[in-house]
This record gives sequence, C-alpha cells and structure tokens, in this order.
Amino acid sequence: MVYVDTSVLVPLFLHEPHSKAAADWYANEKSELVAAAWCVTEFASALGIKQRTGAIDAQQAQAAWSRFERMVAADLRMFAVLPANFHRAAELLLDAASGLRAGDALHLACAEAAGAKRIVTLDGVMSRNAQRLKIKPIVLRGTS
Repeated sequence: MVYVDTSVLVPLFLHEPHSKAAADWYANEKSELVAAAWCVTEFASALGIKQRTGAIDAQQAQAAWSRFERMVAADLRMFAVLPANFHRAAELLLDAASGLRAGDALHLACAEAAGAKRIVTLDGVMSRNAQRLKIKPIVLRGTS
C-alpha cells in the first residue's frame, strides 16, 4: 500500500516541473494507492491558487479536476480523516524540529493510521518525517 501525497497529485494532472516523474511513477506503480479525503480539499485548493495567480485558466482547472475525480474513482482508495488523525497530527507538529506544516502532518498521521508502508511525495520535509515514522518515502525527481 502506497499513500499518495497531494504534492504528487497536482503535477500528475497539471503540467509542472515534476509531471513526467509523477506520470512515470503512476504508470509503473503496482501497489494499492490510498489517500485521506483531505487530499480532495488540498487538490481543489491548489487549482484555485493556480487560477488566482494566472498559472492556469478555468478550463485547465476543470479538466484537471475531472481527471483527478476519475483517478479517485478508479485507482485511489480514499478514507475518512478521523478525530484521532487530527490529534496525531498535532502531536507531530508539537515537535518544532520536524519542520512540518499542518496539512503535511495530517497526511503523515493518516498514512500511519492506514498502515501504509510507503508514501509518495515531492516534499523533502514530509519525506524526512515519514522516515522517522518508519514509512518509506518514494521521492520523485525529474523535470517536465
């Protein structure tokens, strides 16, 4: 089971520097893919930010959203974020040295609760903290 961080989902559906690495990983990954429902909100937020900054237009955002929804329906098992996940995320955040932001701590707490053995991410801070939690990070590299 591989937990999928939103940092990988965005370049999977929009043209970004790590899009090829994300697409290559997705095409070759054979394990079950999981994520917390929180990634839906984060993905929509990323689309909104990119529209507000002029990086994409409304048509590109809608196309990315549609492709994302198809992936969620077909390949990404979603699970609810529970109060215990928020509490665990708070515990992770209390370690200031972790460098974690709230959303990333919530992803790690959810991955841990799901029993994920691996997490795919583009985020170095998340990667380091995943290792601390004994979740093997798959850190994507590459361009376009």
